[in-house]
Amino acid sequence: MAFYDQLLVATEQERNTLMQLPLIQQGGAGNISLQTYIAFLTQAYHHVKHTTPLLMACGGLLGGQYEWLRTAIGEYIEEEMGHQEWVLNDIEVCGADKEAVRNSSYADTSASQATELMVAYAYDMIYRVNPIGFFGMVLVLEGTSTAVATQAGEKLMTSLSLPKKAFSYLLSHGSLDISHVSFYESLMNQITDEKDQAMVIHAAKMFYKLYGDVFREVAARTMA
Repeated sequence: MAFYDQLLVATEQERNTLMQLPLIQQGGAGNISLQTYIAFLTQAYHHVKHTTPLLMACGGLLGGQYEWLRTAIGEYIEEEMGHQEWVLNDIEVCGADKEAVRNSSYADTSASQATELMVAYAYDMIYRVNPIGFFGMVLVLEGTSTAVATQAGEKLMTSLSLPKKAFSYLLSHGSLDISHVSFYESLMNQITDEKDQAMVIHAAKMFYKLYGDVFREVAARTMA
């Protein structure tokens, strides 16, 4: 079995747990409030802004045997740069203060504890443990995006009566990440070191839990 398929099998339980969260289920059906959508976007900004720095750090710390992967990371960086601005623009179209989010001016415009922990774990994985583990995070974020982002954006556009430009992050990432998945699959299938494979699986399991906590915290703040 190719490693990408092993990875999906090994993380199936964690992925299912994440996808069954009420916020993801209700968001995918278009059944969340504007307040909840803005809270989701706020937390998205506070982790998406780290995507490019994390990719750069990962690429810089990979060993020589992963020169081919470093090249691929360069392609990821080109595509991911500036996506945090999409999120801020969506927040503004929703009627909220994007600069308050950018500057973490208030408690509800700052990164939640769950978001801080997920980002911190990503940096810790790269700098302290093994940079290859960062690809566990890529599986979680891109996999979740392709599964629900486009559907949620289209449903929420109708239910919240917002223009399409309020969903640039969800709609663009949903379609963009579909093309990324096959690229990611080809990369993972080139990783043959068993310890590195085990680390990607371990990190993915952790990121499913940590990303789930981001959604749980948004729900607790806005849907209680």
